[in-house]
Amino acid sequence: MGCDSYGVQLSCLIVDDNQSFLEAARMLLEREGLTIAGIASNSAEALHQAEMLHPDVVLVDVMLGKESGFDLAYLLTKGDCAGKATVILISTRAEEDVADLVDQSPAAGFLPKAELSAGAIRRIASGRRER
Repeated sequence: MGCDSYGVQLSCLIVDDNQSFLEAARMLLEREGLTIAGIASNSAEALHQAEMLHPDVVLVDVMLGKESGFDLAYLLTKGDCAGKATVILISTRAEEDVADLVDQSPAAGFLPKAELSAGAIRRIASGRRER
């Protein structure tokens, strides 16, 4: 199941501008037991869905076309739409390429897309950084 270490079901919103990745990630994570609350391809969709769906975790691509995933992470955690969701930044880029930006962000952590799994999401979400 998609339960965390406390036996609670985790719901997830995936935000990425690549439709193929969105579908592949949805299938993978659902197969591994996570509930996919929704998918979004830009910041406006993500903010709207986060407000409506109240996901436990939001996966945010660091590059959303011309938009910044780092800016979206801030809005999801610190802005008017801030909720209780844990934000995890994702990218095809290596962690060392974005480590300083991730550290400065309000995100709970970073996950390379190649390492995406329900277990990795649970691990990062359970160690959520407080800001």
